[in-house]
Amino acid sequence: MGTGMGADSANPNRGHSLLVSHAVSSRPIIAVTCLSFEARVAAGPGISVLCGTAQRYIDKLESAVKAGGSGIISIGIAGGLAPGLAPGDWVVASGVVADGVRFSTDNRWSRRLLNALPKAVHADISGVDAPVVGHRDKRALHETNGTVAVDMESHIAARIAATHGVPFAACRVIIDPAERTLPPAALVGMRDDGRPDIFAVARSLMQQPRQLLALLRVVADARAARSALFRGRRMIGADLSFPRLDEVQLGLPH
Repeated sequence: MGTGMGADSANPNRGHSLLVSHAVSSRPIIAVTCLSFEARVAAGPGISVLCGTAQRYIDKLESAVKAGGSGIISIGIAGGLAPGLAPGDWVVASGVVADGVRFSTDNRWSRRLLNALPKAVHADISGVDAPVVGHRDKRALHETNGTVAVDMESHIAARIAATHGVPFAACRVIIDPAERTLPPAALVGMRDDGRPDIFAVARSLMQQPRQLLALLRVVADARAARSALFRGRRMIGADLSFPRLDEVQLGLPH
C-alpha cells in the first residue's frame, strides 16, 4: 500500500479519525484522506476533510453526506500496482474495485481532474482493508482486478457515495512502485494522530538493521510523492475540480 516515512508517516492504515472543516458553503465537498499531510493538502474553503483510518470514520463520513455534502473525493497517496508507474505519478480513478465489486467514479468530475492533471493515468484502482506490502501481492492484485494503484480509503468513500447518490472521485499519487516490497520499518512509523513515530521506526531498525537501505528508498519515494501531491493540489484548484460547485452555491438543480 502507499506508504513512506517522508510523507508524514510510514503506514497509512493506522490513526484515528479527524474532521478538519474549512467549509464556507452549506454543501461542502468532503475530502477523504488518511495521513495528516494529505489532510493539509486537501484542506481549503468549502472543503471538509476527514483524516485517519477510513474504517474508523465511516459514521462521520455518513453524517457529513447526510448534512448536505455535495460530493466525496478520495485524495492522497497510493501504492503502485501497474508496472511503469513511478513515485510522483498521478492516477485519476475511473472506478474503484473492492471485494469483487466495482464502483464507478463521476465522469464529469474525473474529466475535470484529468484536464487539470494532463499527465495523470486514468484507470481503475483497488481498495483494500490491509496494506499490500510485497511486490508479488501487488502483481497479483493488478492481474486479478486490472487495477493500477491501491489505497485503503477509496473503496469506503466510493461505497458511501454510491449509497447516498452523491458524486465521487478519486485522485491519488503513487508512492511505492509495483516492484517495491516495503520494509517492516515503513509499516510501523505512524502515531495515532497521523504523524511520524520516529521511535517505532528506530526500534524496527535496531531489530532488523539490514532494512535500512530499503527504508531509505521508501523515504526518497515519499518525498517525490509528497512534492507531486502539493503541486497537483494547486493544479486542480480550490474546488478540487468539482464540476457542480457553482450549481451548489447558486442552489440550482444538478
